[in-house]
Amino acid sequence: MEDVIKLAYLVAASLFIVGMKKLSSPGTARGGNQLAAVGMLLAVIATLFVSKLLTPVEMIIGLVVGSAIGAFLARRVEMTAMPELVAAFNGFGGGASALVAAAETAKNLPLRTAEQVSALGQSGDAAIQTMDGTLLFTIGLSVLIGCITFSGSFVAFGKLSGKISGNPVNFTGMRLITLALGIGVVAAIGVGVAGSTSFLMDRDMVVYSLIAIAVVSLLLGILLVIPIGGADMPVVVALLNAYSGLAAAATGFVLQNEALIVAGALVGASGLILTKIMCDAMNRSLFNVLLGGFGQEADLTQTGPAGAADKRYKEITADDAAILLSYADKVVVVPGYGMAVAQAQHVVRELGDLLQAKGVIVKYAVHPVAGRMPGHMNVLLAEANVPYDQLYDMDDINPEFETTSVVLVIGANDVVNPAARTDTSSPIYGMPILDVDRAQNTIILKRSMRPGYAGVDNDLFYYPRSSMLFGDAKASIAKLVSEVKAL
Repeated sequence: MEDVIKLAYLVAASLFIVGMKKLSSPGTARGGNQLAAVGMLLAVIATLFVSKLLTPVEMIIGLVVGSAIGAFLARRVEMTAMPELVAAFNGFGGGASALVAAAETAKNLPLRTAEQVSALGQSGDAAIQTMDGTLLFTIGLSVLIGCITFSGSFVAFGKLSGKISGNPVNFTGMRLITLALGIGVVAAIGVGVAGSTSFLMDRDMVVYSLIAIAVVSLLLGILLVIPIGGADMPVVVALLNAYSGLAAAATGFVLQNEALIVAGALVGASGLILTKIMCDAMNRSLFNVLLGGFGQEADLTQTGPAGAADKRYKEITADDAAILLSYADKVVVVPGYGMAVAQAQHVVRELGDLLQAKGVIVKYAVHPVAGRMPGHMNVLLAEANVPYDQLYDMDDINPEFETTSVVLVIGANDVVNPAARTDTSSPIYGMPILDVDRAQNTIILKRSMRPGYAGVDNDLFYYPRSSMLFGDAKASIAKLVSEVKAL
């Protein structure tokens, strides 16, 4: 049976790797996700047989209940709420790792404390009751990373869902408190290891040190994420995903479970790589993201940026926009968070199909950090059945803007702001952007002239070749669809 279970772990690990490879392409991503899910199911069943904690009937009940909850969430949660759902999943993963590590501690603690042994007057081998210091160190790491992931992910959940302000939250002495807590949690791990390996093990010292690690780590998770603004949320989600994987891998070492080690390592490595890609897309270091407080969300009462009254922008009607689109040679659609909020992806695809029927070349330009999580726009467009070959990354589409008749910007802001190239005083200066300002015409769909999450004015709004189409994105595009059909 042990050989069969090891073989099951090997198959599961192989499915994880193949599934992750398939996630690199939109055309194979769905199949890759299914392969990885099958691998996880196999690993869970094998682990349950190894642990012998549950009867076969209890296993079936647990799998059915868990699958039902997953199916319910998959069908009921709107695509616009997917970023916060991903953040919650990261949090639950980190919390589960911490709980499993804590349970393993309880399993390995001796029944007697040092005081009890001393009171009994025992000595020699009878008094030696220690834990493996390496095991307790690994448990401490698992609790540390897991608890940081848990609390940090739910702060991100609050920011993404609007329950917590998207503005960076800071207070005097915050960095010093964070540093002190970091030093404290390292000291707590050291105390726990020392208590576990002493000749007369101090059982209470180990327990209290793990409780301290958990509490301090939960506070650290909050303090690490709360000062990060809304514009940096894609990076934070990717980083927390990596944390959840590292927590799982640490727990795998605690349990000596090969499948959990492989799964955690894959998630941790891919999350860190994705975090690096997100940082490169914003031309910022991870340290700057975590400590810079960049990405302020504009005041909801603000109707326009400072100085906007001195600038002139041009409005366009749905009728004129439809004519411009219908007689274009090439149209590039740039989706942003505004499209997600309005749930406009389906009418966007309908508009694209209508234009293609008229002989217009239609492409979709996706910036790496558009939306609230990595791949947010790709997921929305895929849900609307936009063909994968029409989706273009920033580097691939940027050379084409100069030959593009019309760019349709739907709720995007900072990722199309030319100030990132031209204004050295701008907080987003140096960030790679979509070069939509180089197109022949640009139509920008927004509710107002309010800045984006970086809190800076967008020069694109005032360009001579730019036109503003105000209103809800879904309603505006529906009008465009009607007008294009009438032409």
